[in-house]
Amino acid sequence: MKANRRGGRSCALAIALLVGGCGIMPPERTPVTLYELPAGSLAPSAPQTVAPIDTLLRLATPEASGLLDGARIVVMPRPHQPQTYRGARWADALPRLIRDRLLDAFHDDGRIPRLIHDDGALSADVALHSDLRTFRSEYRDDVPEAIVRLDVRLIEVRSQRLLASHRFVQRQRASSEAIDDVVGAFGLAMDRLSRELVDWTATALDKR
Repeated sequence: MKANRRGGRSCALAIALLVGGCGIMPPERTPVTLYELPAGSLAPSAPQTVAPIDTLLRLATPEASGLLDGARIVVMPRPHQPQTYRGARWADALPRLIRDRLLDAFHDDGRIPRLIHDDGALSADVALHSDLRTFRSEYRDDVPEAIVRLDVRLIEVRSQRLLASHRFVQRQRASSEAIDDVVGAFGLAMDRLSRELVDWTATALDKR
């Protein structure tokens, strides 16, 4: 009987060590693919002879919260149930990707050449602030549709006076459910939103 008890304790100890050993092994990780936000070059809207707007504009990084304040790619397959694509991430935090996309759009357009972003040390005349309200794909007729919604405010820096505000919304249907096509749809939606935002900003500053 004593031998059996010793054997039982040894067996239990062996099982405990085996379980403990398994517990310290690193878990398997799903490979992650990083995506840049696709961008098409925006041709200048104004003729080359039009004088540039003499305003130093600061482009602030959009404010965001929740799933939008990070690098996950958000999808809503069912109403009010946001999820993220497994194994796919934006190459940077989404607010910075959008800020850099808008910077490129302003530079491509050329009407506001004096442009800095919020990491710069210069003091601007006007600041463009924004809130990222929506940046996700939603299913419509079993196909994902990219939706982008950005609330924008132009503020005179010295007086803190609100010059103008606007909500920009763009939708773009993806060609399939593949993540590459969904990312491409986000790029097309941002191209149109960038063009609208640049035109709106140039018009508002020209009236200032």
